[in-house]
Amino acid sequence: MRDDPRQAAQEYRQARDAAAAGEAPDAAEPEADVARGSTAAERAAYVETAIQQAIRRGDFDGLPGAGKPLAGLGDTHDPDWWIRRKIASEQITGLGPPALTLRVEHAEMAERLDALRREDEVRDAVEDFNRRVIEARRQLLGGPPVVTPTHDVDAEVTAWRDRRAARESAASALPSDDDPRPQRWWRRVRPR
Repeated sequence: MRDDPRQAAQEYRQARDAAAAGEAPDAAEPEADVARGSTAAERAAYVETAIQQAIRRGDFDGLPGAGKPLAGLGDTHDPDWWIRRKIASEQITGLGPPALTLRVEHAEMAERLDALRREDEVRDAVEDFNRRVIEARRQLLGGPPVVTPTHDVDAEVTAWRDRRAARESAASALPSDDDPRPQRWWRRVRPR
């Protein structure tokens, strides 16, 4: 006999329905009977009964995070909170409205340009960025407005050259491990 009278009644109804249909109920698998010939409401009642019994037995006691609010929900209603959390945890880039992706790209522009080796690549990258900013301003797809400024191509190329020259001069000022001449730790004294 079951502890819960609701579950016993559910099993009784299942056995009665199986007998009326000419089937022999399998007492070893009441869950299979519930899933086989029942309605959605009966299945939901069975699942609810099983959950309530598990709660009474204490199967859900001591779970991690029990009684604590979900992290990252905030005070305002955000239906896409789980998407934002997944993007942050997986460190996915390039997703989202153009206004946000262009803003991030604008903030990282100098680093992106410094990774390029030739002036024509820098020029192409800045022109491509400007084209995408102008295209995003023309789109009426919704989302936040595009407030990212365009870049002056010649000014960015000049700044890239200056940063590159500064890096090269800083690299040449440091002693190189590839220098074939041995480094001497003593100072040569001139004879008098």
